[in-house]
Amino acid sequence: MVGKDFSEQEGFRTAAIHTGHTPKSLGDPVIPPIVNSTIYRYDAIHNDKDFEYTRVGNPTRTALEQCLATLDDGKYALTFSSGQGATTSITHLMSPHDHILVSRDLYTGTEGLMSSLGAQKRVDVEFFNAVDLEELKRLLKPSTRMVWLESPTNPHLVVVDIRAISDIAHNYNKNIIVVVDNSFLSSYFQRPLNFGADISMYSLTKFMNGHSDVLMGAAVTNCQDIYERLKRVQVGLGIVPSPFDCFLMHRSLKTLGVRMEKHHENSLAVAKFLQKHPKIEKVLHPALPDNPRYSLTLRQTYGHSGIMAFYLRGGIDEVKKFASKLKYITIAKSLGGVESTIVFPHIMMYERFSEEEKINMGISVNFARMSIGIEDHNVLINDLDQALNSLPASPVSKL
Repeated sequence: MVGKDFSEQEGFRTAAIHTGHTPKSLGDPVIPPIVNSTIYRYDAIHNDKDFEYTRVGNPTRTALEQCLATLDDGKYALTFSSGQGATTSITHLMSPHDHILVSRDLYTGTEGLMSSLGAQKRVDVEFFNAVDLEELKRLLKPSTRMVWLESPTNPHLVVVDIRAISDIAHNYNKNIIVVVDNSFLSSYFQRPLNFGADISMYSLTKFMNGHSDVLMGAAVTNCQDIYERLKRVQVGLGIVPSPFDCFLMHRSLKTLGVRMEKHHENSLAVAKFLQKHPKIEKVLHPALPDNPRYSLTLRQTYGHSGIMAFYLRGGIDEVKKFASKLKYITIAKSLGGVESTIVFPHIMMYERFSEEEKINMGISVNFARMSIGIEDHNVLINDLDQALNSLPASPVSKL
């Protein structure tokens, strides 16, 4: 198993199952119940109870947030109605004309939001290469208030040195908030707060939920000031998840550790198979020993998830035929579910970019990103093999 010694994970799965308060007044159920009430009774005109209005706080949401904080080695967690909602809320921690450095290789939704903020002159947005630490040092300035990272990045799965970037940012100004989007690995495989990050951010929709039936985001921190400020944003904007979705999300965390180990096992098996296939130009997977960031992966993570990418030999005709032949791997934009999915970013995700911009970003037409689920990996390998073998013998590479 790639990454840190899994003995260090002792207690994670137990915490995932047992963290979250359940009041005995409800019959002492083993599973935290869904509390749908939007209002809560006052005993007097001055309320000293934990809950008063569900946008401000809800027992089902609180139980989930307690569990999320524990699993990330954090003190505080807040949930939002989506990952994009979490991103939007975190950017509200900045004031007008503050400077934010954003890693260049990242989720298109985050890139679009950041670019929009910059275009509106709300904040000063600057993109940088998160692998180039010297570039980071050059770009920091007195108005810098936030550094935004993904690791591994989306969609090229580049592992970023969270500790080094956090140290550089905080040595420049201890008040700079370092945010790491940890959606690709989950708190089971990586805990950014332990490497100096201030916020571990999630699209919980992905691996943390893992069942493709909940839309939700989260932010976890150890800083009380950040938590209190972000809580005010959460309440003020009102982008909170429903109690039912919180119930489903809390349910999913109980199997997170088991699911993530299977995602890791399957994706690594698929990656090794694809590396040897003549119809594949290149495979991107941080847990492969020949990955240029492999040593950092070993230091920073406990393992890898189901996310991987590859370049198919050929062009659009080969891509269309390959996609049409897949039986068990579903063409779908999202990721992190128990089912395997594949997306072709050039066609399906980067429509607003010019052809030249796509090529400069490494998003060629033959580039594919897969989310390997927890099915039998031999079935997935056979599915890929038959689809690849349907292609012409010697297609021209577009890489």
